[in-house]
Amino acid sequence: MSASHPNNPSQHATERLRPEVSPIRTGRHSRCVLGVGIAALDIINQVDRYPAEDDEVRASAQHIRRGGNCANTLATLSELGHRGRWVGTLADDGAADLIRDDLNGRGIGLDDVSIIRGGATPTSYITLSQATGSRTIVHYRDLPELSAADFARVDLNGVDWAHFEGRNPVEVEQMIARVTTERPGVPISVEIEKPRPEIERLFQLPDDRQTLLIISRAFAERHGRIEPESFLERFAAQSRARLLLLPWGADGAYARSGDGELFFAPAQPPDRILDTIAAGDVFNAAALDALLHNAGPAAVLEQANALAGRSCGQHGIDGLLSNAPVVA
Repeated sequence: MSASHPNNPSQHATERLRPEVSPIRTGRHSRCVLGVGIAALDIINQVDRYPAEDDEVRASAQHIRRGGNCANTLATLSELGHRGRWVGTLADDGAADLIRDDLNGRGIGLDDVSIIRGGATPTSYITLSQATGSRTIVHYRDLPELSAADFARVDLNGVDWAHFEGRNPVEVEQMIARVTTERPGVPISVEIEKPRPEIERLFQLPDDRQTLLIISRAFAERHGRIEPESFLERFAAQSRARLLLLPWGADGAYARSGDGELFFAPAQPPDRILDTIAAGDVFNAAALDALLHNAGPAAVLEQANALAGRSCGQHGIDGLLSNAPVVA
């Protein structure tokens, strides 16, 4: 059934999905996902409300966790039954040990990690408001990004999907080119989270396989396009990706297929929002899982919204399937 976004009538038809909480489909076929991106240390302070400037408040709780977009996505894919391999740079400090232990405990392969001697683990200092569930992040990074030379040593055999964070675009472009050449047919996805110099290099993915770009709302808004559908139409003119996804937070999520069809799915929020940290990473993982099982764009959006919404109703992203209605 086609319908316009309820708050944004448009000349483009969008597919409206049912708003009730959807089951998560799992227990089918395990695939190997190679994830290239960041792993970080998250230091999370829970507060009753976000403090005003120059205010002093007491944290009601503090959590120290492994974070990072790509690492979070692989962690969720692991819970969905897939095998993950993380490729990135890791320091040799105590915080890196926490990251290594966490990923090892989830069965995520670390054989392709590049160790930076004397490096410092990237750290996110996060203030989590219990009043709204919003998170405010101050990120500190003093660790080199993964290079194409590092990636050249990665064994691509057995990889069923290659997922990249859109960091260090010049180097990531070369990594994607290697996957394209050496692994014909292996799907490729890229997360476009923030505007970066030469990020447009990553828009033109190979056209001989399943390709996906996941574009953040923040990226779209920084480019002056606040209407999701018109942003996707304009963005598609500079991309060969077969599928574009545009998660829009509490306002749902959008997709555009390679043949120009637009889709919309409403958000599936919990009764109470507790923690929005990593909800976008969970969205990405659920979308990849759906595509690995040949779902169409409508089903991809539905599953991604369902799992991302569920993550917002708990602290952390572990155990997302424990209390979920599951379809095998």
